[in-house]
Amino acid sequence: MAHPQEKRDLLRRKYVFDNQPLELAATFVGIPLATARSWKYAAKEQGDDWDKARSAYLLAGGGLEEIGQMMLAAFIVQYQDTMERLQNDTELDAVERVKLLSSLSDSFAKNISTNKKLMPEASELATAMKLLDMQLTWVQKNQPKNLQAFIDMLEPFGKFIETEFKS
Repeated sequence: MAHPQEKRDLLRRKYVFDNQPLELAATFVGIPLATARSWKYAAKEQGDDWDKARSAYLLAGGGLEEIGQMMLAAFIVQYQDTMERLQNDTELDAVERVKLLSSLSDSFAKNISTNKKLMPEASELATAMKLLDMQLTWVQKNQPKNLQAFIDMLEPFGKFIETEFKS
C-alpha cells in the first residue's frame, strides 16, 4: 500500500524534531516499524540523514553546550590554581617555570579548541536548526494564523539546509 508523502514527512518530523524513538513515531503515524525503517534508510540513501539532522537539532538545544561550559569552568579553576602555585613557588628556576607555563598555555589552547567543537555555535547546521526553532516559536506567538503555512514550508526548507551544510 502506498502512503502519502505527508506521512513520511510527519514520521521524519516526529523522529528528528520531537526526538521520538522510531518505533513510537511509526505508531503515531500509523505505519509498521519496518516501513518506518525503510523510509529512514531510503531518505539516507538520497542524502537526508535523519540521525544527523536529529543530532544537530539536539545540539542546538544546548545539552552538549552545557557540558562544554562545565568542562571549561572546571579547567579555568585548575588553571588559576596552577598559576597561583607557579607564582608563589620560589624553588623553581626560570627554565622549569617557562616549561610549566608553556605546558599550561598549551593545555589551555587545547581545552578552548575542544570546547569550541562541543558548542553548537561551532556547528553551522546546529545554529541553523536553532534559528528555525526560534522562528517557529516566534510565529506561534506572534503570527498564529500563519503557523500552518510556516510548518508546511519548514520541513522542505529544513531538508534544504541539511544538504547545504553537509560535511
